[in-house]
Amino acid sequence: MKHTLALAATLSAIATIGSAQSMLETVQERGRLICGSSQGTPGFGAPDDNGYWRGLDIETCRAVAVAVLGDKDAVDFVPLSGQQRIPALQTGEIDVLPRTMTWTLQRDANGINFTTPNYYEFTGFMMPKSLGITEVSGMAGASVCVQTGSTTEVVVNDVSAKNNLDLQPIVFDNTSAARQAFFGGRCDALITDAGALASVRATMSDTPDDYIIFPATDYADALTPAVRAGDDQWMDIVTWSIQALIAGEAFGLTQDNVDEALQSDDPRVRRFVGTDPGNGAALGLSDDFAFRIIKELGNYGEVFDRNVGAGSPLKLERGRNALFTDGGLMFPLAFQ
Repeated sequence: MKHTLALAATLSAIATIGSAQSMLETVQERGRLICGSSQGTPGFGAPDDNGYWRGLDIETCRAVAVAVLGDKDAVDFVPLSGQQRIPALQTGEIDVLPRTMTWTLQRDANGINFTTPNYYEFTGFMMPKSLGITEVSGMAGASVCVQTGSTTEVVVNDVSAKNNLDLQPIVFDNTSAARQAFFGGRCDALITDAGALASVRATMSDTPDDYIIFPATDYADALTPAVRAGDDQWMDIVTWSIQALIAGEAFGLTQDNVDEALQSDDPRVRRFVGTDPGNGAALGLSDDFAFRIIKELGNYGEVFDRNVGAGSPLKLERGRNALFTDGGLMFPLAFQ
């Protein structure tokens, strides 16, 4: 009898799994993609004066919306703190988390899956130039504003221990509080991703030239959008939507010229834009999903430029975020 009951329970569980909706089906039925966002980091994720969300991470999410729903604006953004972001993904409050999150082993093993990096950056310290400190070795005894739930908590302790600095972390539960405390003079330094520090310096200070940013360590981090574990198709869709931006740049395809690629003789380009079918169908999407992403948003270089690069107030160099052919780390995977 016990074996019969156990078999029945197993078959019931299998039936439940088999009948569960996939994320793709859920999002398409809802007609909206729900993405986690920062609580306001211009250049990466923040609403403009009209309430329209903009930023590199935001456009990453819009690429997924184009691929799945055919509309870059069919997205709802949920502002999340460092502590909130992973639980929100794990519990299904959001579909994708593209919010400046470092790919780490323990996060990867904690019920979420990382997709493909959309930004490479070092962790940095920002300090007033008036303190005369230009590198980590000069920070002995400094107080550091840090957000809880972020990898920077670990970095502060690692840097302090490695260099015998006796750094004094002052921990806040959200990014806004940490930033305000720093500019209010409560801490000597603010720590986070260097790109975010550049954003904060440009937008929260009336005198941005009064602050210096320098690396906290010799290491770079891969900031990588994540999805909830358990749906390989959804992970692949998000991965290849981001990859479409990178591959589009590698192919030399832009928002202005991508229409011409429909007539290309290059087999790789023809597969990319969907003239030769198969790629989209493999993901459960239309074969022209990558073409539509470039048509709606442009390639990764265009997205970078208008949000954080030369065409933005941040004026960040491409650096590690250049294509591998230009000495960077952005490497397009094969669309075939």
